[in-house]
Amino acid sequence: MARKYPEHIVLAVSADAAGAADVITLGWAMPASGVPPMWAVSIGHTRHSHGLIADGGEFVLAFPSVRMAEACRVCGSVSGRDVDKLAAAGLRTEPAAFVRPPLLAGCLANFECRVIASLVTGDHTVFVGEVLAAHVDDAESDRVYNFAGRFVPAHPGPAGA
Repeated sequence: MARKYPEHIVLAVSADAAGAADVITLGWAMPASGVPPMWAVSIGHTRHSHGLIADGGEFVLAFPSVRMAEACRVCGSVSGRDVDKLAAAGLRTEPAAFVRPPLLAGCLANFECRVIASLVTGDHTVFVGEVLAAHVDDAESDRVYNFAGRFVPAHPGPAGA
């Protein structure tokens, strides 16, 4: 598994029935269809976001900019059951057009997704979301990646840099 690094990361935003948002940092996400556009994310069964997405049937998939590296670390290291991750990570939101979870400001792109399928795969569930709307921030250009536990630009340079 260590050979997969650096890996792209995403932030998946979900919301409870009252609209309270939660964010999880994920390395396991991929395009699942071009027409219609779909994204798939894989989330561990024990994660708070797993239940929110399973119950709510929707999520926002956000591609964080390198300036959001610390927010990605925070959202991937604490549970939304115990902590308001948006506040802890200093994330700003914007309303989505078609889903309950909000968009994340400062990301390169946000995709509003409605879950159309799910597949239990061992200790994770793969949620496939059809993209209902896409939002791009042209002011952002450099994605953050996970490089063996460090959140860095796409081209982190030599080891230890």
